[in-house]
Amino acid sequence: MKPANSMMSAWRLSAMAIAVALAGCAFAPPAKPPAAPAPAHYTAAPLPADITKVDGVAQHYSLGERAVPQWWREYGNDTLDAWVEEGLRNSPSLAATRHTLEAAHQLLRAQIGANLLPKLDGQAQSSRQRALGFPSFGPPTNLYDVYAGQLALSYNFDLFGATRHGIQATAAQVDQQSYEFDAAKRTLAANIVTAAISAASLEEQVEATEQLSKLAHEQADLTERQHALGAASQDDALSLREQAAVIDTSLPPLRAQAEKARHALAVLLGRTPDQAPANLRLSDLHLPDNVPVSVPSDLLRQRPDVLAAEAAVHAASAQVGVATANLFPQISLSATLGTEGFKPSTLFTSAGSVWSAGLSLTQPIFHGGELIAKRKAAIEDYNAAIASYQQTVLNAFQNVADTLTALNQDADTLQAAQIASKAAQQTFANTNARYRLGGTSYPAMVQSEQHWQNARLTEIQARASRLADTAALFQAMGTPQPETLAENTRR
Repeated sequence: MKPANSMMSAWRLSAMAIAVALAGCAFAPPAKPPAAPAPAHYTAAPLPADITKVDGVAQHYSLGERAVPQWWREYGNDTLDAWVEEGLRNSPSLAATRHTLEAAHQLLRAQIGANLLPKLDGQAQSSRQRALGFPSFGPPTNLYDVYAGQLALSYNFDLFGATRHGIQATAAQVDQQSYEFDAAKRTLAANIVTAAISAASLEEQVEATEQLSKLAHEQADLTERQHALGAASQDDALSLREQAAVIDTSLPPLRAQAEKARHALAVLLGRTPDQAPANLRLSDLHLPDNVPVSVPSDLLRQRPDVLAAEAAVHAASAQVGVATANLFPQISLSATLGTEGFKPSTLFTSAGSVWSAGLSLTQPIFHGGELIAKRKAAIEDYNAAIASYQQTVLNAFQNVADTLTALNQDADTLQAAQIASKAAQQTFANTNARYRLGGTSYPAMVQSEQHWQNARLTEIQARASRLADTAALFQAMGTPQPETLAENTRR
C-alpha cells in the first residue's frame, strides 16, 4: 500500500504544480480592451458619395478602402513630394523620437536576456593576504597568496508569470512608442503639406491685398482731386483715404503671417528659416479626386493614437499580472563551479576544485499591505487605460466626422466663392471695356476691380481650406499597421 500512496502523492504534487504554473495565465485581466462602438456612419447624417464638383473636380468618397500610406503624392506635385521626404529624413524632432524608440527596443532585449535566460558569469581573483597567527604557537602572522577562478550560474523560475508579464508590459510600451513614432511621422507629413498650402495661400492673399491697397489709394487720390475741383465732398475724400489706410493696416500682419508660414515650413524640413524654399502656387496642387474613407473597424486598426491607447491597455494588464504574481513564492537556482589554491600551479588541479548549488524559495508573508495595495493600484491603472482607450476611439470618430463635414462644406464654399469671383471679374472686364470706350468713369472702373480683388481673396482662402482639409482627412484615416511586438511576445 505504501508504494501506491507514494505514487498518488506524487501525482497530486505534479497536478498542483501544473495548476500553479497555469494560474499565472489568469493573473492579468484581458489585454484587449472592450469592443469599440461600430457606428453605421461617421457623421450625424449619411455622407453623399460625391462632393460638389468645383474646379472640374468632384471628389469621391471611396467607402471601405484602406488608408493610403504616402497620401501626399495624391496632390500630384513633385516639389511637395520632395519636401515631405526631406522633412521625414532631416527633422531633428523625428530623429529624437526614432532614437528613443530604438533605445526602448534595446531595453526590451536587455530585459528578456536578463530575466528569461540563465545568467552565467566567469570570475577570477588573485590576492595576497595577511592574517594573525595563534598567540601560543606558530608565527605571529601568516602571509599567503590566494588564487581563485569560478563560473557562477543563476536562474529565477518564473513559476507565476511575474517575469513574463513584466516583459509583456515592456513590449506593449515599446509598441506604444512605435505607434507614437508613426503618428509623429504622419503628423510631420501633414504639417509640411498644410504649411506649404498655407504659405502659398498667404502669398497670394498678400498679392491681392497689395493690389487692393493700390486701388484704394488711387481712388482716394482721384476723389481728393475731385474735391479740389469741387466735384466731390471732403467727407467722401476722407472716407476713401480712411478705407485705404485700413487696407494698409491689414498688410503688415498678413505679410508677417506669410513669412512665418515660410519659416515654419523650413523648420519642418529640417532647415534654418533663412533657407526657406520658394512658395508653391495653389494652382500647382492637384486636388485628389479619390479620398478613401475606411469603415470604423478598419479605422481603429489604422489610427496610431488608437493603437497606442490599446497598447497602453495591454501594458496596464501585464502590470496587474506582475503585481499579482509578486504575491506568490519566488524560486531561484544558483550554482558555482571553480577552483582555488595558494599557488597558480595548483589552481587547476582536482585538489583545489570547489562548487556549490542552492535552491531558494521566498514567500511574502507580511509587507504591511504593500503588495495588495500595489495590485489594487495596478488594477485602477488598468481601468484608467481602458477609459482612455474608449475616449481615444470617440475622439478618432469625431476627428473623422469633423473633417468629412468640413470637406463637404469646403466644396460648397469654394463653389460659391468662385461664382462670386467670376461674376466680379466679368463685371470688372465689362466696366473696363466701357471705360476704354468712354462710357464710364475711371473711379467706377477702380471700384469694380476692388470688388473683384475682394472676391479673389475669398476664393483663395476657400481653395486653401479645401486643399488643407483634404490633407486632414487623409491624416485622419491613419495607415495600415504591421504586427506588434506585444503580439509576438504573447506567442
